[in-house]
Amino acid sequence: MATETGAQSSIRTFEGNGDQLGNLFYPVYELLFDEDEPFVQSVDSKLAESRMPDTVEMYLSRAIAVGVLTGLVFWVLGIGLGYLLASLGFFAGPLLGVPLPDSGALVDLVRTARAPFVVLLLGFALGGFGFAGGFGTVVGIPYLRANERKREINMLLSDSVSFMYALSLGGLNQLELLEAMAKADDTYGEVAREFQAIVRETKTLDVDYRTAIKNQMDHSPSDELREFLVDMLSIIHSGGDMTQFLEDKKHKYMRTAKQEQEQTLDVLELLGEMYITISLFPLLLIIILVVMNMLGNASRMMLYITVYALIPTIALAFLVLVTTIKRDEFGDGFIKPRNASIWLDTERRSGLNNIGFITSFTGTYHIFDRIAARRNLEETVALLRKPHLFFRDNPLYTFALSVPASVSLVAAAALSGVVPTSWAGVVQQPVWSTFVYVYIPLFLVVIPMAVFHTWNQRDRRAILGTLSDTLLKLSSVNATGATVLESIKTVSETSSDKLARELRLIHHKVHFGMSLKESLIEFNNKYHMPQLARTVKLVTKAQEASSHIAVVLSTAASASENADDLRRERHSRSMMQVAIVLMTYVTLLGVMALLKVQFIDVMAGFGTGPGTGSAAGISLGGGIDANLLSLMFFHAVTIQAVFAGLISGYLREASLRAGAKYVVVLLALSLTVWTVVA
Repeated sequence: MATETGAQSSIRTFEGNGDQLGNLFYPVYELLFDEDEPFVQSVDSKLAESRMPDTVEMYLSRAIAVGVLTGLVFWVLGIGLGYLLASLGFFAGPLLGVPLPDSGALVDLVRTARAPFVVLLLGFALGGFGFAGGFGTVVGIPYLRANERKREINMLLSDSVSFMYALSLGGLNQLELLEAMAKADDTYGEVAREFQAIVRETKTLDVDYRTAIKNQMDHSPSDELREFLVDMLSIIHSGGDMTQFLEDKKHKYMRTAKQEQEQTLDVLELLGEMYITISLFPLLLIIILVVMNMLGNASRMMLYITVYALIPTIALAFLVLVTTIKRDEFGDGFIKPRNASIWLDTERRSGLNNIGFITSFTGTYHIFDRIAARRNLEETVALLRKPHLFFRDNPLYTFALSVPASVSLVAAAALSGVVPTSWAGVVQQPVWSTFVYVYIPLFLVVIPMAVFHTWNQRDRRAILGTLSDTLLKLSSVNATGATVLESIKTVSETSSDKLARELRLIHHKVHFGMSLKESLIEFNNKYHMPQLARTVKLVTKAQEASSHIAVVLSTAASASENADDLRRERHSRSMMQVAIVLMTYVTLLGVMALLKVQFIDVMAGFGTGPGTGSAAGISLGGGIDANLLSLMFFHAVTIQAVFAGLISGYLREASLRAGAKYVVVLLALSLTVWTVVA
């Protein structure tokens, strides 16, 4: 926080900043806030914790500017809305429910000033709401970012301490531990960035690393990391055993990670119970609207709003809520080496763009250009010969074929007259029309992506399934005196799983000139899983110092086993949550089907007779026919199926793409049920 006061110091502080909007409203900030008040200090603290470079003065000035601009926009909208309502006569009736006398000077004045007063009041009310929304949104950003960083730090702290402990066993001193942790931001994310601040302060500001650690404690958003730094600083000052300290902390944070995961899963179970109650609201509203329609008191628009707006809004809100709470892994799983290598391709490319490190030599000699062209041709032939392998590695690329195919098929069906193109025709054939316009495109687009995504996930998880056991084997072989490369060769020859085949490939790459570190990084980036990335990062860092890292490998195996335990618990608990969502949908589908068969059709039968028919079907009390209600119900269960599938997939694997298979199953179930009942 800036300590200077006065207009001149303010100009010096912000001169050349380039934020004209913040500079313009800085006098307003000085008028409204004092730098010592708790609110300003809280925002300043969150700006530091969220790693935002703005000063608190400039940031709050910008927030005021955004609030004022938003408030002006809402004020204009409020004035316009007020004049529109006044022109329609909304303010001509009794004021606040109190009728006015027919005559009198005061009455005439009230009648004359009432509409302008209400218009201005509405404008200022919306303007105040707009200012509060704009100002609050900007102020809330550092709080949200700091909370997200805190969450990521707490999730990765256990693995980070295990990383430091393993390197400490490998012989690194305190400064080397800090630097190694700071360089591991590609795998340890925000934890590494906290240590980057410590290292940066020691190198650029020539500050003692003990002082840098103490300063960082004041800016960390995580209480767990702050406690760790406090304890580390005490060990440094007292000259205690850093390795033993890190081992104790490793076990502690493993227990803490399990406790935090249990709390998150408990919250998700509570949300699952809430989902049951919330999902029933649109169903009850639909039943009420149908009954009111029988009495002639319901509008068709309310039914449309319920089906096409309320159901998706509730489901989407619940999905957003789940995504803010559940997140299994942080990071993308890629390791980005700091030193460039002609052997290692760090670009995230696939298919025809992935032709290997030969691109590093193109343009130097003609022979390398010919090799690159030949390699491109081989990749093209391989893709055409085995396209399923390409789609397995890139499931989203199926959209390039499925989306045009579905659009073409629906367009051909509409143009050929196979399916009606008018709303009245759709109402006459609710199941067939919805099947062609909705279900066929969804099946064509979702099924291929679901199949290849599931295949991709199983192919990648086959690596993690045996990772812990393989690390223990490597540790045992390395403890006998074999080097890391010899250990890899021995383990790969005595195993036959997928990871063993990858280890054999790593050994072959090293044999042909690639370094062990580069081959391990390339292996990791092929599968890019965060847990695998942390293990590979640890092994590559440890083997730089020595070829005998049995204790490090054993520590990596322990960290991997802990991650496996957490993942198994997540999957077992998430099965119950997914079961709740799926059973809720099945219940809703059953109720809607019974409502269609036992109520709508029966009431429509009562209404049959001379003069009761209509062109669109059997007319009911309020003018909504049975075919239209059947269409609305079918669309309601279809929309609910899509969102229930997405929610189930995210609860299970923290990925919307994982919900594709659930969407397919629920859509098939709803189509089958409605084909029978309709």
